[in-house]
Amino acid sequence: MLRIFGITVGLLLGSSIQAERIENFVLLDQHGEAHNLYYHREKSAVVIMIQGNGCPIVRNALTDFKALRDTYADQGVHFMMLNANLQDQRSTILAEAEKFGIDMPILHDETQLIGESLNLVRTAEVLVINPKTWQITYRGPINDRQVYERQKAEASKHFAADAIASALANQPVAVASRDTMGCLINFAQRNVDHAQISYTETIAPILQEKCVICHTEGGLGPWAMSSYEMVRGFSPMMREVIRTKRMPPWHADPHIGTWKNDKSLSVEQAQTLVHWIEAGAPRGDGEDPLQGLAIAQAEWPLGEPDLILEMPEYTIPASGVVDYKFPRLANPLEQAVWVKAATVIPGNREVVHHILAGSIDATTAQAKRNSGVFDNYLIGYAPGNETNIFPQDTGVYIAPGGEYTFQLHYTPIGREVVDASRIGLYFHDKQPGNFYRQSVVIDPTIEIPANEARHAEVAYYEFDKPALLHDLVPHSHYRGVASKFELMGPDGSRETVLSVPNYDFNWQRTYTFMEPKRIEPGSRLVHTTWYDNSAANPGNPDPSRTVPWGLQSWDEMLYGAFSYTLVDETSEAPVLDKALADTTQMVGFLDKDMDGKLSWQELPGRIKKRLIQGFKMVDSNADGGLDIQELYSMSQRSRESKGDNASTGAGSE
Repeated sequence: MLRIFGITVGLLLGSSIQAERIENFVLLDQHGEAHNLYYHREKSAVVIMIQGNGCPIVRNALTDFKALRDTYADQGVHFMMLNANLQDQRSTILAEAEKFGIDMPILHDETQLIGESLNLVRTAEVLVINPKTWQITYRGPINDRQVYERQKAEASKHFAADAIASALANQPVAVASRDTMGCLINFAQRNVDHAQISYTETIAPILQEKCVICHTEGGLGPWAMSSYEMVRGFSPMMREVIRTKRMPPWHADPHIGTWKNDKSLSVEQAQTLVHWIEAGAPRGDGEDPLQGLAIAQAEWPLGEPDLILEMPEYTIPASGVVDYKFPRLANPLEQAVWVKAATVIPGNREVVHHILAGSIDATTAQAKRNSGVFDNYLIGYAPGNETNIFPQDTGVYIAPGGEYTFQLHYTPIGREVVDASRIGLYFHDKQPGNFYRQSVVIDPTIEIPANEARHAEVAYYEFDKPALLHDLVPHSHYRGVASKFELMGPDGSRETVLSVPNYDFNWQRTYTFMEPKRIEPGSRLVHTTWYDNSAANPGNPDPSRTVPWGLQSWDEMLYGAFSYTLVDETSEAPVLDKALADTTQMVGFLDKDMDGKLSWQELPGRIKKRLIQGFKMVDSNADGGLDIQELYSMSQRSRESKGDNASTGAGSE
């Protein structure tokens, strides 16, 4: 196997021997949070200890490593651990961390690709890294306190501390590499002859399954995987984007949930691709499966649509940022329809990043116009996700009148192009058995503090009836870096059903469960998004700004869309009360302490004005707060007094 890095043997002033340079990577830690090494470029040093479960050397070194971290806590030194053990899993790493009080990230190198590239041999090794050059200035033991089966009460030599001090003083380390005593790491594939990996039988099929849908002529990918020669030429870049999890663009935590149309690489696929590349991307024997390969697609894969919606033409510039487009089309039909499926045909696949499509009813069209909020969600398009077929015997009811509305996101490709995309709708021949419904866990009151690196915002939606959850869509803008959906049971129990630890605004994904998730009455769908409003976020438009809610990308959103069906509902007997749903949505973002009711302090000003004299009267159970039913009853009385049956909830504010 090709050695990507050389072993450091010294770093002396004027020496011709260069310290090894560590390439960037993204790994998830024991809690499922993502860590990008190069994110810490502004730190004075990055220090990583190689951890392994059950290793007595590591366990006994933990106290020293924590003390080292505490010593340099206020000097800009960032500390992490890394586990590349073949036998350790995230759950067992978490258990080890809890048992031994490890209160720092343990990055899980489950493919072993990072550990291999670093030429790791034993656990307990400490790496001191200079973020200005990304060179490893020291690698070796933390100190001389331990030997095998023996340990001194105190160390007499502090190798890692001396190396950090030298780094902070911008001085070379006296001895840059020392042998480390620790447990041997089994890199099972290190001695395998990766030059024997078959391009024809192994590599090309992986690329066809995971990559070619975008990397084809006219596709969203910047280059086409049209031959072995093209793949070989771009193979170093492929290695980089796999290590940093930029590609394939699928960001769900692989350890939580199973999803339809999953485009992620398995551990084995990632290992195979990277090892083949590191072996020099050998051609091998056989015909090239990618040579002349074309993605043959019928114009309408489900057949001719019952209704084709043609969106306006947009000219996409060669470069820059294109603001979201929100076109709308008047509903051309005079009769009601039940939609069973939708297909998007992008006008130009190279620039169409994503399209969201739905409709707003005639009764709410004026209030929701240009809001980005749908009454009836139909489809979220992204490359490889062109069609949305609703669950069996369900449909979306579109009443006469109203408007079809869209959200379009374009990505410039270096030349000016014109896009005119279309959406095809397919109708049921007869009324289906149930409604296919969509809603949003939302918070239009968010504020992201200036210069804060990891700010969390949380909201929830509480179900009053049994439901089946079909899919989830996390959405935020340039500052969004991670997102999570949890189901909170009536007893307070929590289950994470989707985690996106490495959220990327450039990819708006719909995550559809392989099997719908049952939700019991009284349960909450809790949505959390983390935002990086610091200067370390390379996509941050202005870290000095406190960021509010807003549709444009320079503002932010806490927006978690979900599709569901109500178990006890039928299309003949709808049970969803939209006014109640809107009240539920509103309480879900105003209830900051998540106790199920709004205290006087949590109420927005417009409601306080109405309740200056009547709060206790509305608080019918006298618990000091207004719950969903109390607020709903208040709004019902208000509507009845006005003779107005229209919904006035948060979705139409």
